[in-house]
Amino acid sequence: MKKFKKQNTTHVALFAGATALMALTPNIHAQTSVDALLNKLEQKGVLTVDEAQALKAEDAADQTNLVNELPPSRWKMADSIKSMQLYGDLRFRYEYRGVNNATGATPNTYDRERFRYALRFGIRGDLFDDFSYGIRLETSTNPRSPWDTFGNNGTAGSVSPSDKSGSGIGIGQAFLNWHPTEWYEMSVGRMPMPLYTTPMVWDSDINPEGAFEKLKYTIDNVDLFADFGQFDYQDPSSASDFPTSDTFLLSWQLGANVRLGKDMSFKIAPMIYTYVNNGTASSGLGQTFVGQGSPTGANPGVPGGTAFGALSAAQAQLGYNEEGINNLRILEIPEEFDFKIQNTWVGPLQARLFGDFSYNFDGDERATAAYNANPGAFPGVNGPVTGQNIAYQAGFGIGSAGPVYGPTQGLVYGSTSKKNTWEARVYWQHIEQYALDVNLIDSDFFEGRANLQGVYSSFAYSFTDAIIGTIRYGYANRINNSLGTGGNNLDIPGINPIQNYRLVQMDVTWKF
Repeated sequence: MKKFKKQNTTHVALFAGATALMALTPNIHAQTSVDALLNKLEQKGVLTVDEAQALKAEDAADQTNLVNELPPSRWKMADSIKSMQLYGDLRFRYEYRGVNNATGATPNTYDRERFRYALRFGIRGDLFDDFSYGIRLETSTNPRSPWDTFGNNGTAGSVSPSDKSGSGIGIGQAFLNWHPTEWYEMSVGRMPMPLYTTPMVWDSDINPEGAFEKLKYTIDNVDLFADFGQFDYQDPSSASDFPTSDTFLLSWQLGANVRLGKDMSFKIAPMIYTYVNNGTASSGLGQTFVGQGSPTGANPGVPGGTAFGALSAAQAQLGYNEEGINNLRILEIPEEFDFKIQNTWVGPLQARLFGDFSYNFDGDERATAAYNANPGAFPGVNGPVTGQNIAYQAGFGIGSAGPVYGPTQGLVYGSTSKKNTWEARVYWQHIEQYALDVNLIDSDFFEGRANLQGVYSSFAYSFTDAIIGTIRYGYANRINNSLGTGGNNLDIPGINPIQNYRLVQMDVTWKF
């Protein structure tokens, strides 16, 4: 009698447990899991055949009722969309920029402090049949900066706290990618930078427009790749000139990533840039790059300063051009050596030695054209200042193991975030006057200008899986005192030449 009671009690407990498990089983695979459990209990004699069938029928009815009770989704996706991800970041920044002017004018310094914000948000994902897509919106229409400034009145002479006229939303990215095989892919549209390059040559905020193709192949421990870019640099908005007046930037890159064991790799990728059409005569691109500051240019942004060299359109026509892309045929060689450092105190660390080298094959011709366009813009110089054709960068980075680091990847650039991870990097950069396209180089370090050299340093720490704190510091000096500091950047416009430059940025980033 005691044995019977004990067996019966066990059956009841197992039966109740099975029922409870059915209620807690996730809906997606509930029926399959419950059926398997009931079959097992039936095989062991815990449940009779009738009891098992009754529970299965009850569970099926519950699942049907649950589905019928759920309201229909109001969010509909096209049948062509395979996956969709919302992503982006919201950043807040304190920034200080300080410039010493080299003309000897009074005042000879210019300091600018700003509190700023930047928002980028978009969707990306996969389509069927080997396609993917991406759409991203961002604050500001400046191609080299998504930042807006607190309290910035967009209308001249207006006094309006929290004025919105200087803010806006632009399309930062809009592209399609096709990857039919493992060894080939192509993209079209306004895309994330597809080339392996550095901010010395391309500002990390620029998203090139046009077409891009990539070939890749792996042999043992070597990943080979070939990149080809056809980017529409500028359209003069004149239908009668299409397509001959469009300026295109073409690039050819061959690279290799060599895995030197489990924890080391070396990457190098030489690349050639050239241009098709330099723009129309009325465009700044179509004029000869001079790179010198006008001694009589007015700069209303600098109190009392009329000798800082701001250029009007008429002055640019007279030979003070800061935008021309004439005589640019550039070789770039970015490279990096990645390795891990075993550390008993904080665990493994990921370290990088990285750099970039660039040479403009037509740099001397660019210097000659600049001098011939306006000899009077070169005081104390009796002819073209040639030999200013080289740019280079050399640096070191270290951080927590795990995240992907690269020229514009890592915690410093906000491309990754994981709680309690950190990254630090520092580099030296040198850009001579006629070495690069000044319209593309980083507008922060160092102000989007040539003929400057200096140091960049940064440190970033992830307080949470979504919040990153970053601090950056940079300092630069003029390289050749016979030349200006050519370039046209909106942050400190018209000050040319810059004798030295200082930059401090402190960011808080929410990454999602």
